[in-house]
Amino acid sequence: MPRPPRFDADDLLDAAVILAATGGPAAVTMSAVAQAVGAPSGSVYHRFPGRSALLAEVWLRTVEGFQEGYLAALDGDPDPRAAARAGARHVVAWSRAHPREAALLLYGAEDFGRAGWSQEHRERADRGNARVFARLGMVGADFGLTGPEGRDRIVLALIDLPLGVVRRPLRAGHPLPPHAEHLAEECAAALLG
Repeated sequence: MPRPPRFDADDLLDAAVILAATGGPAAVTMSAVAQAVGAPSGSVYHRFPGRSALLAEVWLRTVEGFQEGYLAALDGDPDPRAAARAGARHVVAWSRAHPREAALLLYGAEDFGRAGWSQEHRERADRGNARVFARLGMVGADFGLTGPEGRDRIVLALIDLPLGVVRRPLRAGHPLPPHAEHLAEECAAALLG
């Protein structure tokens, strides 16, 4: 009977998250991940065929975890104002609960080599983004915000402003201020009227 693997894909991706959070996407190499967990390089190559697959998986696992909670927050209340506030709050609360992953997401998929990802990885990323933007479109429609200006207002209120609240402290390696969730909610509410 074969021995179970000592390091599974999640162990390797956890190490990649730490590397990316502290050194950016360039710090995520096959050998750096192997060294971080004390595994031979072959263990990493056994689970990921190359660096582009590793980068895609660490990005996608992180962004999908965020998106799942974000969509649940937006869907959690039939009142569009409460749903919008919950969405803005989720960005900050998730970042507080997952500071390494949040620091990773301050980069974009392009920084994680999206151009070199497999078609399957790119399609997976596109599906997740499409779900989020479709839901944001529904929130916008609930507020009567349609067209390019309405779309920009919803994205600013529910993505860009909450990210602005977390970006500076995360980049500086500081904890988020205790009032960050409230600030994100209030900014979203003020912008959406």
